Amino acid sequence: MSGSIEQGISQTHGNTHILHFVVRIPVRAEDIWAAVATPEGLGGWCTAVDVLEPRLDGLVALRDLGTGRVTAWDVDRVAEYTVEGGGRIRFHLERDGEGAGVLRFTHEFQGEGESESGWRARFEHLIEKFAGPESGRPARGEGPGAGPGDEPAEPLPGQLT
Repeated sequence: MSGSIEQGISQTHGNTHILHFVVRIPVRAEDIWAAVATPEGLGGWCTAVDVLEPRLDGLVALRDLGTGRVTAWDVDRVAEYTVEGGGRIRFHLERDGEGAGVLRFTHEFQGEGESESGWRARFEHLIEKFAGPESGRPARGEGPGAGPGDEPAEPLPGQLT
């Protein structure tokens, strides 16, 4: 099974723009968490992260998107960042059967911002990060949030094991 990105939805309410995507990734939702909730994970597919305090109201600095606060944090489920100039960026993870996850993404911003095609390209890159040579999964020690060498990554702070 390979990943998929459903057609993005773009809405405008006054001067507020909202982009929604549903991304299906053929790995467990818990494995996707590192890709949306760690500097290494986000840096591997989205944007470089200068600061990320992994807790509610923690500081976040996403190099191409802005600096702000963590406005929602539910380990293994929700990471939401609200950044000045970049708006609200929300990653909501769900299980999709035994071995797959669904990433429900929302980007709410005012004025000019990221386009639907820009986010789609990022999500395609994210899916590629998880694609292994044959299994559709990352090779051991590879993928967003993986540790060096052949060992899997350590659990994240606050992550259930």
